[in-house]
Amino acid sequence: MGARRIRREQRRADMRDSRQVNSIRKVAERERRGLRMINLIKQGKLPYTPPVMSWLSEQLDKPSRLITQGEVDKLIRPK
Repeated sequence: MGARRIRREQRRADMRDSRQVNSIRKVAERERRGLRMINLIKQGKLPYTPPVMSWLSEQLDKPSRLITQGEVDKLIRPK
């Protein structure tokens, strides 16, 4: 039974290391994605492509079918 415990502990350590490395990449990718989405939003009006609507839905915390152009304009307005 000791081998299972060792494998489990090794797996736990590997996942911890992976999480630390990947989290840095994910933060940077989220920033790049945000800039890319804002540029796409500025070029058009509702309805946007599914990836853009998904991003807007996440940002506004509401289903994409309920998003209005006014909310989108407020989101991309410079702060």
